[in-house]
Amino acid sequence: MSENVVSLHKNPEPTADPAPVTTLTVVPDPAPAKPVPLWLRSSRAIRTATTHDTTRTTARTVARHGLYVAGGARIMAKRAWDGRTAARYERYMRTAEAAGNFEAAAEWEERGQRFRDARHRRRMDLLHSPLDAAKGAAVTTGMGIGGLVLIGVAMAVATKDATEVVTPLMAVIRFINLMVTIVQVVWGPAVSLAPFLALLALWSVGAHQQAAPAWALPDRVRNGEGEPITPSIVVKALRDLGVPALRNAIKEMGDAGASMLSPIVIAGCGVEVDVTLPSGVSTIEVQQRRRKLAENLSRHEHEVFITIPQAARTVRLWVADSGALDEPIGPSPLVTDDTLTADYAKGKAPWGQDLRGDAASLSLYQRHLLITGLSNQGKTVALRSLALWLALDKSVQFLLGDLKGVGDWAMFEGLAQVLIQGPTDEHVIQVTEMVEGAVEEMNRRIQAPPGTVFPALIVLVDEAQVAFMCPLKDEEGRYYGGAKATSRYYMAVRKIHNQGRAVNVLMWQGTQDPTNENLPKLVREGAHTRASLALGTESQARMALGDKAVDGGAAPNLLRPGLDQGTLVVASSGIDIPKGQSSITVRTHYVDDDAAVAITDRAKALRDGVTTLHVVERGEERDPLADIAAVIGDAPRLRTQDVLKRLSALDGDAYGDWSPGDLTRVLDGTGAEPYKSDGRMVVARDQITRALAHRDETDSASGA
Repeated sequence: MSENVVSLHKNPEPTADPAPVTTLTVVPDPAPAKPVPLWLRSSRAIRTATTHDTTRTTARTVARHGLYVAGGARIMAKRAWDGRTAARYERYMRTAEAAGNFEAAAEWEERGQRFRDARHRRRMDLLHSPLDAAKGAAVTTGMGIGGLVLIGVAMAVATKDATEVVTPLMAVIRFINLMVTIVQVVWGPAVSLAPFLALLALWSVGAHQQAAPAWALPDRVRNGEGEPITPSIVVKALRDLGVPALRNAIKEMGDAGASMLSPIVIAGCGVEVDVTLPSGVSTIEVQQRRRKLAENLSRHEHEVFITIPQAARTVRLWVADSGALDEPIGPSPLVTDDTLTADYAKGKAPWGQDLRGDAASLSLYQRHLLITGLSNQGKTVALRSLALWLALDKSVQFLLGDLKGVGDWAMFEGLAQVLIQGPTDEHVIQVTEMVEGAVEEMNRRIQAPPGTVFPALIVLVDEAQVAFMCPLKDEEGRYYGGAKATSRYYMAVRKIHNQGRAVNVLMWQGTQDPTNENLPKLVREGAHTRASLALGTESQARMALGDKAVDGGAAPNLLRPGLDQGTLVVASSGIDIPKGQSSITVRTHYVDDDAAVAITDRAKALRDGVTTLHVVERGEERDPLADIAAVIGDAPRLRTQDVLKRLSALDGDAYGDWSPGDLTRVLDGTGAEPYKSDGRMVVARDQITRALAHRDETDSASGA
């Protein structure tokens, strides 16, 4: 009987009969599934097995190692052919001709001819060598046997035994017999193992050169991750760069362009190679294609740096290991070494590492400093690291102005003579007067007797663009910001740049996003050490570092904002730059706020105690118009030169450096301007009196 599934359920209750009625519903069995044919199951299993990742990987591995042997054989055959023929000389000659270096081509042709002559002599010598070898063997054998017999005679005389005459000869015969026995024993295994050893040697050469098709290589190599930089890869990257003259020259070179390259050397976390470009290809054509070159080398753009060494038509490529530049470089020696001290005149500040992995140290002796870059790229930390090191020299003095005002320099409280923190216009006024005070100190030092040695005075302004862009004027109508001769901050910085270095008064500035408005040209060019973090455009890079550095390969505009924080491109005579380059890229150490506090505590312990001022003390406020009226006195008029002399005698601090232009500027618009009388510029007493009275009336009306 077939099995059925029986289910019980109740029908809905009818309205006429409330009693429930139970019914039986028979559910038939489902139709049985048809069996899958054996051939179909087998084909599916075979397809699954052949397409499985493990199978593919295994097949690719087997093919790769087999192709390594074939590739190694090809490479060894080419090397053998080059060693036995003049093929390499022909290639080098064609390469030199393609590069336009005909002198080198002639030299390679001469070398090739010398090789052919030497090969001909060797072949001629082979014709006579059998006879010469036979004669030499006969002579050597005769002399050898005679010598052995003489030794045997000597032994027979000594022992009085005639049989000793043949003892040396028999010893040699027994030794030869032993060697033959050893060879007979070893020869069989050696002959059996020789093919395997030869295959192993060929496989080693092929594996080292990655002599297999791309589809058979490991995934990491096929994807370009960690791919080693070899001459063939560099030449291929240059060939595919999109420069027709370079591509055609490489095709015409017999060695496929290998002669363009210097030896590839390990340089820190990457490799370095010089490329001598063929005739008709300029270095700028390669520099402008940095991204494409990096992609051809299976690298990101920020992992390839192109600089211009001294050699003509040559570019120097530094190629980082994949991902190496994203790794931190480690803590600063300022943090790890509690005994570290500084020497302003002879020492160098530990700043970070260059791309080769070597320590990058900067000399600060008599060098004005400018660090610029986009916001939040590590500018303040890089600038502060230098100041922290220099603070460990107890003779160094600091005047600090932080126009950001978020506490990045708060640890210099009790270390700096002046510390102004804040972004407002009032803080700009204070910072301007601080820099002008440094100018007065500079002038005092300049007037000191020759040979006087002064301690270093570092005038440091962070976020200096705030000062340059300040729109305020002082009582005399002079702007605090701007880039004109009437700008107080600008002129104070220029004076320090002009003369401060000689008396150890140095100007350090940090600024954002350089433009002509927030970083005037003369201020940029007045810095001996110029460094830049990531920037937006090449024009900004030129403002930050100068045309020479950018033309030489410096490219802070190609750094990655947010990812290359703390990475600086530096142009300075105070840091070791590879010969022929105009700049160097430095990955600076990160010194956080807590570590900075610990360093400044050590610096404070070296000093007797410094009282830090937060407001620049101003002298007595003078009223120039009233002072001019006072020095004129009862005279109806007075020459401007005499007015200036009397003002200087009245208050040398306020009027000692006044010029006729300053006097004219103060009187301009008052109705008492200087005028010419009898060929001389004079100031009239009555006009000054009326100007004072008019001003008082205006002030009274404003007060009412």
